[in-house]
Amino acid sequence: MLLDPNHYDPAHLDDETRRLLRATVDWFEARGKRQLIADAQDKVWYTEFLDFVKREKLFATFCTPASVDGTKRWDAARNAAFSEVLGFYGLQYWYAWQVTVLGLGPIWMSGNEEAKQKAAALLDSGAVFAFGLSEKEHGADVYSTDMIVTKTDDGYRASGSKYYIGNGNVAGMVSVFGKLADSDEYVFFAVDSQHENFELIKNVVDSQMFVSEFRLDDYPITDADVLHRGPDAFSAALNTVNVGKFNLCTASIGICEHSFYEAITHAHNRILYGNPVTNFPHVRQNFVDAYARLTAMKLFADRSVDYFRSANENDRRYLLFNPITKMKVTSEGENVIDLLWDVIAAKGFEKDTYFTRATADIRALPKLEGTVHVNLALVLKFMPNYLFNPKAYDEVPTRHDATDDDFFWHQGPARGLGKIQFHDWEPIYAEHAHLPNVALFHEQANAIKTLLTTAAPDADQQKDLDFLLNLGHLFTLVVYGQLVLEQAKITKTDQSVLDQIFDVLVRDFAGYATALHGKASSTEAQQQWAVAQIRKPHVDQARFDAVWQQVEALSGRYEMRP
Repeated sequence: MLLDPNHYDPAHLDDETRRLLRATVDWFEARGKRQLIADAQDKVWYTEFLDFVKREKLFATFCTPASVDGTKRWDAARNAAFSEVLGFYGLQYWYAWQVTVLGLGPIWMSGNEEAKQKAAALLDSGAVFAFGLSEKEHGADVYSTDMIVTKTDDGYRASGSKYYIGNGNVAGMVSVFGKLADSDEYVFFAVDSQHENFELIKNVVDSQMFVSEFRLDDYPITDADVLHRGPDAFSAALNTVNVGKFNLCTASIGICEHSFYEAITHAHNRILYGNPVTNFPHVRQNFVDAYARLTAMKLFADRSVDYFRSANENDRRYLLFNPITKMKVTSEGENVIDLLWDVIAAKGFEKDTYFTRATADIRALPKLEGTVHVNLALVLKFMPNYLFNPKAYDEVPTRHDATDDDFFWHQGPARGLGKIQFHDWEPIYAEHAHLPNVALFHEQANAIKTLLTTAAPDADQQKDLDFLLNLGHLFTLVVYGQLVLEQAKITKTDQSVLDQIFDVLVRDFAGYATALHGKASSTEAQQQWAVAQIRKPHVDQARFDAVWQQVEALSGRYEMRP
C-alpha cells in the first residue's frame, strides 16, 4: 500500500504521466536526504526544484486544462499521485505546487481568454502562481475583504494587503480577490508580483516556503486583468478551494509513508532491555493502528478522486467527500505521526531524519484551506439527506482514464448544498458484514439515525457549535467508512487489514460518543445513546498478527539515499 521509490511505477496512469512522476522521484532521490534536510534547515529557496519543474514542464503539463491547450489536461487522478510524491519528499515542494493550483483556479474558471493564454504561456516558461484571498485581519473570510478596487478614467486601481499568500515572492500571476469601491461588488483580478506597485512586505513563516504578506498600492488594472465580477467572483473563490483542498490529503499521505519507513526500520532494529523494540505489545499495537489508519487514508482518498472526476451539475456528491479528504484524512495523518512518534520517541527529534520535518509539516495540513472546524460545519449541511434521503445513481467507476476534468472550471454557484442527495450508504456495509468489526461499526453508524429521530439536538444545541462539531465527527466516520469499503472492494484489499481498519473506527466512534456524553449541554436521552455506542472491537489475534507481518516486512524496505 505504501509508496516505495525503489519500485515506483504508477501503472494505472498513462506512459507520459508515469515518466514524469518517475522523473520527479529520481530527482529527489539523486538530491539525497542530507541535501533536502540541509536546505530545509537553512530555509533555502528551492531554485533547483523550480528549475527541474521548468525543464520537465511539470506544472504546465499537470495544471493546464485541455480547453486552454489541447496537448495538456487537468487530470485529478495523476495530480493526486503527483501530490503524494511531493509530500513524500517535503511539504515545501508540495506547497509551491499547491498554491500554483489555487492561483490558477480563478483564471481557468473565468471567461477571460487573454488571461488564460497568458497563464498557459507562463506555465510553459516555468512560472509559479499565487492565490490572493486571505487577509491579515480577516483570514479567509471573503465577506470582509479590505482589498478595494476603484474605477478610474483609464481602468481601475487596486489598494489593499493580503496575508498568507504562498509564492507571493515570485508568482508570474497572482489571482487577487477584492471588491469594487463604488458598489461593494466582488471582483477577482490578476496582478504581477514583480510590478512596481506590488509591495512584497515579508515572509510570514520561518520556513523554506515563502508565505508572503504583500500590498497593492494603486496597482493599475485594465479589463484584461479582470477575471470575475459579482457573484461569479465569490463562487470562483469557493470553487477554487474545492479543487485545491483535495491535494492536502495526498500530501499528508506522502508525509506519513516516508515517516513510516523511517520509524519501522529504526524500531525493528533497535534492542532495548535485551529485546527488539517491536517485540513489545504496545509498540506492535501502535504500528498496526498507524498502518490501518494510513491504509484507510489512501483508500478514502483514492475513491474520492473517482467522485470528483465524475461530478457534473446533477451529481455534486464530491462537495461532501472533498471536505472530508481535507479535514479527516489530514487529521488522521496527525494521528499516524503521533502513533509512530510514541514508538521512536527521541529519534523523532534528530535533525538528520525526515521524521523531524514531518512532525512539524503534518500539523499544517488540517489547518490549511479552512480549518477542521470550518470543514466539519460544512459537512453537517449534508447529514440529513445522506442519512435519510438517498437517491439512485449510476455506479461511479474507477477514474484513472487520461481525460481532462473540465467540470472543475464550471462548478456553478456555490450554494444549495443541503439539497444534494447521495446514494444509499448502507449496502456497502451490508456487503462486508462478514467482517466482525465492519458489522459492529455498521451498528454504530445506524445509531446516528436513532439519535437524530429520538434525541435530536434541540434549538439551543443547534446554536452550540461545540456540540454540533462533535456530532459532525460521528457523521464523518460513517462517510469515511463507506468510501473506504467501496475502494477496498475495487482494489481487493486484504480482509485482515480491512477488518483492522474498522477495529480502529469502532474505537474512534466510541471515543466521539463518549465526548458527546460529556458535553455540557447533552440531555439525558443523548447521554444514554452515547453510552450505548461504547463498543469493544472484535478481538482476533490471528488477524492482528497477519497485519503485523505486513508492517514488519516494511523494515529496511526503503531508506532515502544520504
